Amino acid sequence: MKIKVLSVNTSEKKGTVKKPVDTIRLTDIGVVGDAHSGKWHRQVSLLANESIAKFSEEAGRNIKFGEFAENITTEGLLLHECRPLDRFRNENLELEVTQIGKKCHGDNCSIFREVGNCVMPKEGIFARVIHSGNLKAGDQLEYLPKVINIQIITLSDRASAGEYADKSGPQIKNLAETFFSGIKRQTAVTNHLISDDQEQLAQLIEFAISQQVDVVFTTGGTGIGPRDITPETVRPLLDKEIPGIMELIRVKYGMEKPAALLSRSIAGVSGKTLIYTLPGSVKAVTEYCNEILPTIEHSLYMIEGIDSH
Repeated sequence: MKIKVLSVNTSEKKGTVKKPVDTIRLTDIGVVGDAHSGKWHRQVSLLANESIAKFSEEAGRNIKFGEFAENITTEGLLLHECRPLDRFRNENLELEVTQIGKKCHGDNCSIFREVGNCVMPKEGIFARVIHSGNLKAGDQLEYLPKVINIQIITLSDRASAGEYADKSGPQIKNLAETFFSGIKRQTAVTNHLISDDQEQLAQLIEFAISQQVDVVFTTGGTGIGPRDITPETVRPLLDKEIPGIMELIRVKYGMEKPAALLSRSIAGVSGKTLIYTLPGSVKAVTEYCNEILPTIEHSLYMIEGIDSH
């Protein structure tokens, strides 16, 4: 999907209306010469003309481009329906969405005092510059929703030998796709089935990390048997462990079934990749995914340095 740029706008002070200009230069600090530029996550503000038109009708007067302090006024997409990590790009530049809406400062804001209200807190969005370039009215930007890339690795000597079908890997895929579809996130899921082989597991995970795969799930090999090698293979590959979630799961389900306390599952992050090692049963991966999946989106924001609190 492509959107049209109707106006590009700048201001010298924060909290004031912006004025249309011929062209803006976007760099790693945002819009050059604009009051909101800097090394932070809200470098560039965007507002859809669809939102402006709705407010203009409610207010009973014409609203000029830039009056709500947006750097870029667009047409063709309801911007507030975007999500952080979505992107806009053309042949000249690329922006990444970092925040939807913002806190309204009311009477402390000169825009609010001048216009009487402000649509930015509800329907404006903010972005940071990924690739620098110039932008002007009449340009187009392609909208690219974030696709969460998930890799699932099942470790099972018997399943990999064809003695029975892998059910845990497909269950993780089904649960992940269902969950992310429910929060309007797109996914791309890849499944691997290997034996309980430490070298092969490490190679798959290292490749996923190098490709900046968003999430890696392993299933199997987290117990205390002689062929259970997943945690000791994965742990050296992590930059940071995330111990809390696995501790919660062990305690929560271990209170009913003490055998659940024998799981050595770990979680962590390497580079920009989240890694979770799950047990091998369908029941266990269902329980684990029910706790893990709701944390992933926020975890990805944290990894990318986005303050979404």
